[in-house]
Amino acid sequence: MDTSLLRQFVPLNALSLLTLNALAAQTEEVSLPKGRVVFRQGDDDPWLYFLLEGEVLCQEPNSAPRTIRTGSEQARHALSRTHPRDCSVVAASSFVRLIRVDENLLESCLGADQAAAYEVFEYDGSEDPAWMMHILSKPAFRKIPPANANTMFAHFEPLHGKAGDVVIQQGEHADYYYLIRSGHAQVSRTTPDGVSMVLADLGPGDGFGEEALLTGELRNASVTLRSDCVLMRLSKQDFDSLLKAPLVKSIDLNDARHLIQEGAQLVDVRLEEEFQGGTLRDSLNLPLYLLRLKAQSLDPQTKYILFCQHDQRSSAAAFLLAQRGLDTYVLRGGLAGIKPGEGVSP
Repeated sequence: MDTSLLRQFVPLNALSLLTLNALAAQTEEVSLPKGRVVFRQGDDDPWLYFLLEGEVLCQEPNSAPRTIRTGSEQARHALSRTHPRDCSVVAASSFVRLIRVDENLLESCLGADQAAAYEVFEYDGSEDPAWMMHILSKPAFRKIPPANANTMFAHFEPLHGKAGDVVIQQGEHADYYYLIRSGHAQVSRTTPDGVSMVLADLGPGDGFGEEALLTGELRNASVTLRSDCVLMRLSKQDFDSLLKAPLVKSIDLNDARHLIQEGAQLVDVRLEEEFQGGTLRDSLNLPLYLLRLKAQSLDPQTKYILFCQHDQRSSAAAFLLAQRGLDTYVLRGGLAGIKPGEGVSP
């Protein structure tokens, strides 16, 4: 996918070139004939659709149909970002081209990219963005706040191994968590009667070693390299702080309403253009990439409820602001988790 095509859309236009190139490799192009449904009201899919060519018809309940054309201001934004969908979209011209992006992956990219941009962490940006994207696209890592993920990449130690090397030995104490950057490994376990059993084959992007770190027990299996490998390892201390216990407090709508009644401030950490397209009442707009510049202007006596489209960017913001002593909360699920007609402010 040509990144120049992606640059025209919000918020893809905020990504660094390296990250955008990596995201482009996981972006799909969809071609539809006239009359074909893009999605229906009530659908709950993980995708963002952007209009690349042609026209689509957007039908919302109790409203007249809207036509969205390529090149219009509306077409710079995704065709509905609500989940479940609050409208139906149908191809209206003879030929329609769309691009389809995984929304969770995009949110993780935006968070990690913007956190790195203002040098909050000692991350020099030299990592391979394609490998980072591969890791962030895995379901388990999508749950990690982007700021934590960024620190994790900065703290990973590379380890080169040869085929046949035993990286983890059953019965040993646990010190590290590992990710395979390249190569393959095998997980095996020896039973009490001395029989060796193969439990799993691992490849690039797969992790191992977390179970013993979480339980505090001895390693219950061995991991042997099947080929020459490059591994990335994370110390137990970093594993505990970055993956096990992220510094983020998540709250639901009811908790948010109570905090607002007590004086808490809503903060939308999305980009300015996203904020202008619609937000929660009485919200401030403080985009993630401006946090370092603006954090000192925030009242340390005020509680802040942060939100974005889901909660990846707001989690990154909460992590960063918490480092500065601010009392922050993340609205669980973000805007996408608020049903039509619901509100947060009393």
